Amino acid sequence: MLTILSQNTSDTNRDRAYAAMRARFATWSAVRDADVRELADALRPGGLAEQKAPRISEVLRRLSADRGEPDLGWLAGLPPAEAMARLIELPGVGVKTASCVLLFSLRVPVMPVDTHVRRVAARLGLIPSGMGAVAAHPVLTAATPPGRMLEAHLLLIRHGRTTCVARRPRCGTCVLLDLCPYGRSPAAGPA
Repeated sequence: MLTILSQNTSDTNRDRAYAAMRARFATWSAVRDADVRELADALRPGGLAEQKAPRISEVLRRLSADRGEPDLGWLAGLPPAEAMARLIELPGVGVKTASCVLLFSLRVPVMPVDTHVRRVAARLGLIPSGMGAVAAHPVLTAATPPGRMLEAHLLLIRHGRTTCVARRPRCGTCVLLDLCPYGRSPAAGPA
């Protein structure tokens, strides 16, 4: 549920909403069975509570349909493509959200592609510069050793937030400059 709560908000607001939800509802079944207005009230600190509450409620209902209790563990036993397909059938769950759930919660080696990962990968020439995040997902997943997926994802995000920022990237101090076509190009500016 953290991934749904993190959509279009800061990590701080996501964490506030999650803490409020868990304080009010002790179990995932309690979240699922709660009145959607009460759930939205608990989620309000995270923003977009009116949209996120019904999605979370419906996701938990669907995850409970066959197994009684909401559970994602069974997805870890599926091939990654099938697990991904099952997740993106859920409301409010796209490729990025599904990838985050698979990688962070179930340790399935897939590469979530957010704006930072996409930008760094494009500048390094790992994907074409115009390739979108959804199209980049299978390309970057295939290019990353499965045992290094989580580490690579976290490093790409940190690099995109601290050095390879959207505007005025810090190419002159970048440890990847020798490998980076963008950083060595005139478009990058003075090093």
